[in-house]
Amino acid sequence: MAAADDDRSYSIPNAFVDLTVRNNGLLHVEEQYDYSFEGKFNGVYRDIPLKSGESIDNIKVSAEGAYPVLKESDDNGYKHLKIYLYSDAAHTKSIRDCDVSIYISYDMKNVVTLFNDVSGLQYKLWGDEWDVGIGSLQATVHLPGDKNNTYYLNPEEYTTSSNLKGDTITAQTTSIPKGELYELLVLMPLDDFNDATYAKHVNENGREQIIKNLNDSINGRNFWNTAYLVLGLLSILSPIGTLFTYLVYGREPKVDYDGIYERDLPTDDSPEVVNALVENKKNIGKPNMKGFEASIMNLIDRKVIKLYAEENVDSDTKDLLLTFNHEKESELTSSEKIVFNTLNHFSNDNVLNLSRLNGKLSSETNAKWFVGQVNKWEDTVENNIKLDKFFDDTGSTLIGIIGLGGIVIGIILSILGFLTNLSNGFYALIAGIFLVVFSIALLCIDEDIFGRWTENGRVFYLKWENFKKFLKDNSLMKEHPPESIVIWKKYLIYGAALGVADEVYKSMKLQVPNISDYDDDIFMYHYYGGYGMMYSAFRTGESAANPSSDSGGFGGFGGGSGGGGGGAF
Repeated sequence: MAAADDDRSYSIPNAFVDLTVRNNGLLHVEEQYDYSFEGKFNGVYRDIPLKSGESIDNIKVSAEGAYPVLKESDDNGYKHLKIYLYSDAAHTKSIRDCDVSIYISYDMKNVVTLFNDVSGLQYKLWGDEWDVGIGSLQATVHLPGDKNNTYYLNPEEYTTSSNLKGDTITAQTTSIPKGELYELLVLMPLDDFNDATYAKHVNENGREQIIKNLNDSINGRNFWNTAYLVLGLLSILSPIGTLFTYLVYGREPKVDYDGIYERDLPTDDSPEVVNALVENKKNIGKPNMKGFEASIMNLIDRKVIKLYAEENVDSDTKDLLLTFNHEKESELTSSEKIVFNTLNHFSNDNVLNLSRLNGKLSSETNAKWFVGQVNKWEDTVENNIKLDKFFDDTGSTLIGIIGLGGIVIGIILSILGFLTNLSNGFYALIAGIFLVVFSIALLCIDEDIFGRWTENGRVFYLKWENFKKFLKDNSLMKEHPPESIVIWKKYLIYGAALGVADEVYKSMKLQVPNISDYDDDIFMYHYYGGYGMMYSAFRTGESAANPSSDSGGFGGFGGGSGGGGGGAF
C-alpha cells in the first residue's frame, strides 16, 4: 500500500504478465495490473525502459472498471504511458474508491538475443521502479519451440511455483516489496528462430558466460540473504575490541549546550560545509549530492545563477532554464566555482535547460566528465574543512581497520572450516561467517558512533541538528514563523543541505498561502522540481559513465529488458 496523498492511497494486489516469443525474434507482451483505489485518482502510469537498440510499438491499453485515455511519450530511454481513468464514458469524472484492472499490450524488438551457440531472453517480469510492491505476480511465457528450453527465475525466494510444459512456462510469486525486481532468463535453441529480423545478434558464444553471470548473481544474493539473517541473530553481541574502541574513543564530550531547537542559522558556514559535517554521517567532512543541490540554490539566491521557467511546447510541463552571471564568478569560493562551471559547461549561449540535462548525461563522454567534476567538488569541499577542529576520527579509523581485518580473517576461517574433514571445522565455519557479517556491519555504521566530536564540533553538530529538527517540525514553524521571505529562502537552502527541503516547502505553503505569487528563483527551483531533475541527471551520469558490454552482463541479476515501474496519480 502506498499513500499518494494524506487522504488517498492505492495498492496493486495482483499482476499478470504474458510473454510470447515469436520465431522472428519479436517479443509480444501483455500485462494486467489490478489496482485498488481508496480516494480520488486521475489515473495510472507505466514507465517501460528501453535499452540501446530496443524499440516498442503497437501499444494498446484497455481497462475494466473505468474508461481509459492513453497518452504516450518518450523520455530519456523510457516509454512513458500515462493512462487517465474516468468513471464515465464521457470522460468528465475521475475515479474514486474503486477497483480497476489495467490491460497493456505491446511488441518489443531487439530484446531476444541470438548468440552463436544459444538464444536468450532476459526480461524483468516485475521492475524495481514501481511506487508500490505487488501482492502476487502470475507469469506465462510462450516459447517458439518445445524442446531443449531452459529457464531461471530470480530471486528464487519470491517463486511459489513454476513449471515448463511443452513450449509454455508458468510461474507464480509471493508478494514482492517495493524496490525489488523479479526476472526471467530463458535459453532457447537457435533452430527455433527463422529469419530473426527482430532479434539482437551478438557474434560470440554466450551460453557459458550467461550461466556464469546467472550463478554469480544467485550466489551473491544468497550470500547477502544469509548475512542479513546471521547479523540479525547476532545483533545483541559485541566483540571486545569494538566495545573497547567505543568506550575509549566513541563517547562524546560533555558540552555546555542543552538547546531543544534552533530557529536561526546556528553558524554562518556555507550549505555545502553544513552538509558535509552534519548530513553525510557515513563519511563526515565529505559532502554528498544534497550539498551540491544546496550550493546550486545558494548561487541562485545570490544571483550568480538566474533561473526562470518556460513553457515546453511538447508537453504540459515547464522547463527550468539557468543563465550564468560571469561578472560575479570572482566572488565564488573554489568549490562554488566548480558547481558554476560544471553547469555552465552544458549550457548553450549561456543558457542551460535543466530539464534536458538528463539527456545530455546519457552520453558516456559527458557523463564521465560530469561525475569527475562532482568528485572534484567533493574533494575540494572536504579539503577546505579543517576537520580536526570538529571531529576526532581515531575511533572510526580503528573500527575500519577492525572491520577490514575481520573480513579477511573471517574468509580464511570460513574456507578452512569448509575444506577440513575434522568435526571442529564446523565451528571454524560458523566463526568465520559471524566475523565476516559482523565486520561488514561495522563498516556500514556512521562515523560518529566510534569517532567523536570535539567540544566545538559537538556544539556545532547539536545546533545544526536542532535547526534541522525545527525545519522538520511544522508545529514549531507555526509557533515561530520567519519574519520575512528572505529567511524562508535561507531555510529552503539549508533544508536542502540537511535533506529536509520538502518539509520546509510544505511549511511555507501553510504559513505563506500565497507563496506561489512570489516570482523568486529559489521557490521556482523547488516548485518545478529542480531537485528531481538534478538527482535524475546525476544518476544518469553515474550509469552512463560505467557502461556494460552487450554480452558481458547478459544473465546477471537485474540486467534484463523490460521491468521499469509505474504508479498512480
